[in-house]
Amino acid sequence: MSIPVQLTDLASAMSRYHIGYLLTASDSGPPRAVQIRAVLQDGDLVLDSVGRRTRENVVARSAVSLLWPPSTANGYSLIVDGQAVVEGETLRITPDSAVLHRSNPPQDHSNG
Repeated sequence: MSIPVQLTDLASAMSRYHIGYLLTASDSGPPRAVQIRAVLQDGDLVLDSVGRRTRENVVARSAVSLLWPPSTANGYSLIVDGQAVVEGETLRITPDSAVLHRSNPPQDHSNG
């Protein structure tokens, strides 16, 4: 189940989460995930002090995703896709889309 988040409502959605992850694509294929703290500034997500490999991945492939996992088993993850640029040791990500997502609750087949 997915619920679109308007980009104008992203700050409000982000305020419900504590720890997020940035996902970038590496040269060798597997995604690279790093824990982040993102701040919304003028509509962009800003991440300070990202590592060398993350910066290299963004320079080579600017499409990124950010994921804030749910705090409860039935909660929603916040997923943001966007385009990133490197500014020194900082990343600035312009969001393309955002969604609250969770899988459908498991069916209880014990009473069947």
